[in-house]
Amino acid sequence: MQKNKYLTDACHDGVSGLDAAMTGIYDVIILDINLPKMNGFDVLRSLRISKITTPVLLLTAKDEIADKVTGLDNGADDYMTKPFSTDELLARIRSLGRRNAGAVCENVLTFSDITLNLSTYELSCGSSSLKLGLKEFCIMELFCRNGTAIISKEKLIEKIWGYDSNAEYNNVEVYISFIRKKLLHISSEVTVKTVRGVGYCLSSGK
Repeated sequence: MQKNKYLTDACHDGVSGLDAAMTGIYDVIILDINLPKMNGFDVLRSLRISKITTPVLLLTAKDEIADKVTGLDNGADDYMTKPFSTDELLARIRSLGRRNAGAVCENVLTFSDITLNLSTYELSCGSSSLKLGLKEFCIMELFCRNGTAIISKEKLIEKIWGYDSNAEYNNVEVYISFIRKKLLHISSEVTVKTVRGVGYCLSSGK
């Protein structure tokens, strides 16, 4: 999925899937109904009871109305029957992602004098622009979506490197340094501010 601009974590049974989903760090959850240890319906019920509102796309090998009704009644946002085309899956993920972000036709994010193009990975300020690497782009997207809110290093690792990643704080610091240099390169007044002991946030000189 990385070539389609998605960072993913895979869980191979319902128990570990529920544990990961309960963190609330994901933008979209793809949930197979037929999982060992705990089936997808039970995972979905547990998530919704726990007030986890992440959009869920259910997958099943069965093409039965009863399964669709059960899934939707328990809080699923969409439903696909296997086998399916990759293009359709990606289209549905994009749709759920836009819904979760509260945008209908969102293709760019802005903060102060910068614009982040979600399709081309380009970070722009006025007439200057450059293309970000995948992790740089994902970090900037997270910052832009959260405005001036502080994002902890723990959340950055979970969202960008993944729930089970072995990434450490210095990995975050390296990429924050890359982003700061690129903001300077395009002559933006935006900076990534360090809030000592807490995390990072975007700040504007305007």
